[in-house]
Amino acid sequence: MKATCMNQLELAVRWGISHRTLERWRWNGEGPKFLKVGGRVVYRLSDVEEYEQSIIRSSTSDPGHTQQAEA
Repeated sequence: MKATCMNQLELAVRWGISHRTLERWRWNGEGPKFLKVGGRVVYRLSDVEEYEQSIIRSSTSDPGHTQQAEA
């Protein structure tokens, strides 16, 4: 069975960033959509892939959403 959700640690590993970055993004309203289920944060794979598509750029001068991977 294919997993359709991931927790913040799994997403952090997927993107090679700190899970704290994801926490900060949630606090600031940035990053992919997420669910809170019983106090747990869960990311649906479809929302993660949609977010990844939304931030694709062909050059650094492309206008649009920019986000630092890790401060």
